[in-house]
Amino acid sequence: MGFSEVDKLAVNTIRILAVDATFKANSGHPGAPMGMAPAAHVLFNKFMTFNPKNPSWVNRDRFALSNGHGCMLQYALLHLFGYDLSMDDIKNFRQLHSKTPGHPESFETPGIEVTTGPLGQGFANAVGLAIAQAHIAGVFNKPGHNLINNRTFCFFGDGCAMEGIASEAASLAGHLKLGNLVCIYDDNKISIDGDIKCTFTEDVQKRFEAYGWHVEVVADGDHDLDAIERAIQRCVEVTDKPSMIKLATTIGIGSRLQGTSSVHGNPLMQDDVTAVKKQFGFDPAQTFVVPEEVYDLYSQQAKNGKTKEDQWNQQLARYADEYPAEYAEFVRRTEGRLPDGLEADLPVYSASNPAIASRKLSETVLEKINSIIPELLSGSADLTSSNNTRWKGAVDFQPPEYGIGEWRGRYIRYGVREHAMAAIMNGLAAYGLIIPLSGGFLNFVSYSAPSIRLSALSKLRVIHIATHDSIALGQDGPTHQPIEVLSHFRALPNCMVWRPADGNETSAAYLAAFRAKGTPSILALTRQNLPHLETSSIQKALRGGYVVLDSPNAAVTLVSTGSEVSVCLQAAAVLEKQSIPARVVSMPCFEAFDQQEESYRLRVLPDDIPILSVEAASTMGWERYSHQQFGINRFGASAPPDELFKMFDLTPEGVAKRAALTVSFYSGELSVKKQTVLSPIRRAFAPIRR
Repeated sequence: MGFSEVDKLAVNTIRILAVDATFKANSGHPGAPMGMAPAAHVLFNKFMTFNPKNPSWVNRDRFALSNGHGCMLQYALLHLFGYDLSMDDIKNFRQLHSKTPGHPESFETPGIEVTTGPLGQGFANAVGLAIAQAHIAGVFNKPGHNLINNRTFCFFGDGCAMEGIASEAASLAGHLKLGNLVCIYDDNKISIDGDIKCTFTEDVQKRFEAYGWHVEVVADGDHDLDAIERAIQRCVEVTDKPSMIKLATTIGIGSRLQGTSSVHGNPLMQDDVTAVKKQFGFDPAQTFVVPEEVYDLYSQQAKNGKTKEDQWNQQLARYADEYPAEYAEFVRRTEGRLPDGLEADLPVYSASNPAIASRKLSETVLEKINSIIPELLSGSADLTSSNNTRWKGAVDFQPPEYGIGEWRGRYIRYGVREHAMAAIMNGLAAYGLIIPLSGGFLNFVSYSAPSIRLSALSKLRVIHIATHDSIALGQDGPTHQPIEVLSHFRALPNCMVWRPADGNETSAAYLAAFRAKGTPSILALTRQNLPHLETSSIQKALRGGYVVLDSPNAAVTLVSTGSEVSVCLQAAAVLEKQSIPARVVSMPCFEAFDQQEESYRLRVLPDDIPILSVEAASTMGWERYSHQQFGINRFGASAPPDELFKMFDLTPEGVAKRAALTVSFYSGELSVKKQTVLSPIRRAFAPIRR
């Protein structure tokens, strides 16, 4: 215990850097960094283990800033401790191509673990990081080798506490007894709309205690560094439950606007900047100043981190001698290499195999490969028996004292918590050494949309198994029947949406998802049985779209996904009887197809043949690949699946009727003149991809 004048100077340096950066940018949130600077100083300088020269060291402590609008707090710390973040980067806060964007982005800034901004996301990410540590420690730690023992720390504010995603994540963390997780609540009683007495009067302390968390209270988070240290120390000593520190702070402390919402999201005015600097002992005429003694203080902690990593590397070398197989596996995972032979072990099917639902085909893949990819950590949002995401003999991830699993278990029971599940998966993926997979109904993947968006933005490999993918789930009705969901996620950059039509396409979807190191994947799978296609293969499907049925002199191309591909094949047979030769294309993944060379895409969807798309969902987006679209642009209904497909005319006869109309239109029979038919693949300019 005990803090010097240099410690206090360091706290104020953090505050002033936040003031200067937001003022120069004329944008940003100075209030939270000013209020949380004391806690940040104590946490990073007294408790956290990290090496700024190697931000990817596996056993570093992790930190998530859930109230990500306060990112200048984190940027200041990273700069002061010697990460690859220069003072020029601080000066370029919120500017184009800077390493200091307006909210923390893990792919932009060294030392940022997770991309936060939408409130509550970082809190749930932190739960994922803590789960990852507990699991990896359970897998690799051996007697005498406590190889993985890092902790996860998180800051969150009133806005995060209000968001439901944080409540879901906190509930699960309490159940899982994550004693490696410490979250500090910035209890400044201010949100954008003003004092939280107008919206948020619950007892957060009692709420977290009810979740099963250990809770500490610090009454003066503005000045009492000793109390902050004591609270964190007590929390790190609690190993059988997560901990939360309720830290009373003053937002924008030192400003004339302190304690008000005015200092939350707006830079200080010039006269206020001057007054704040005088109050904290800085020269108002100078900007972006860091006293040498502050750099010296933090560089010592950075050196301590380097020493700890060196010691850890020595331990790893001893571990390699005693446990060579485990060491080799550990290295493979840290390097992000997939195991050899994965593709060879994927199930392959022929048309003679019995029809089966793609959710069951998915389960077969998991049964075949779970031992080959030990880093696969599966789970479900209380829908295990519907999603089929748990393989036979899987061990649950649970605290050993429950007697229903263990830390090395590879199946997470997320409970009915889709919001938190997806964000926790982002934390798992960000930790490394893990490929997270989870299950839910496709319609409720929308609950996970903000987290999946951050998966895509952060370039994280997470896999969402989304079953019951169409109106064919039947009598649960329109509340459960996805209509717009496929279009929604197909519109998301850097996200692969797979809707396989048979077993080979399902295997291909898994292979592509595993290979996509920087891309999330959603696998939309059926409840109803699907016949296997005669001409499908894993390699064909990996291209995202391919010809299932070709025909010389074809008058129309039918392009489809999932269960509707076999409907299109039957429709082609109906059309053949009407002397209308048809081609059929399966398009299991738009994103994978878009990555193919144009010449291939034009062979699949060529000129001079009108194209009709068919999917039991919204037609939005299909204009990229078809001239006419047939789908469902309204909500479904509650009825047996066969009746629903008849109601929407998604039958071989209904598809054939639309195909014949398409042919008639483009031949000129239904229009003023014959239409010129160019493939939708042809564009004036290619989509911008960076």
